[in-house]
Amino acid sequence: MSLVLRTFTPTDEEAALRAWRDFQRKGSTFLTSYCEGQPWPQYLELLGDLRSDRNLTQGQVPAAVLAADVDGLLVGRVSVRFRLNDYLATYGGHIGFAVIEEHRRKGYATEMLYQAIRLANENGISPVLLTCDDDNIGSAAVIEHCGGILESTGPDEVGVIFRRYWV
Repeated sequence: MSLVLRTFTPTDEEAALRAWRDFQRKGSTFLTSYCEGQPWPQYLELLGDLRSDRNLTQGQVPAAVLAADVDGLLVGRVSVRFRLNDYLATYGGHIGFAVIEEHRRKGYATEMLYQAIRLANENGISPVLLTCDDDNIGSAAVIEHCGGILESTGPDEVGVIFRRYWV
């Protein structure tokens, strides 16, 4: 598979914002820390700050937010958090991933997660904490396929049942 994880670039703006809007309509998130109307160059600068652990605001942690690219096409996004705050240590985990709807069921999520786990390990994170909503069977299957061992299932801070895995 030719999927690569790479930094977002100026040429990703149209596809990334389209995905962001689609995810927003469904009550989910595609672009980590993006604010509606934010100029794309400013967002790219924020991602650089997150990666470099500089200029972080309260609650932010150092992270790599990466585009999943297949032959020049944006198919998804991965966030690898290099440190956990209280919320992430309980509910969010070290890695978050999202595949754009028209690119699902092609094996991209599994490859994205394999590469993200490798990046986390290369940055001294082991074991890696992963979470997903209990009813997100697709994410649970990907996590388990990548070696995730279920630690527990329980409610989050608003009562949604979620799963905690360790890889």
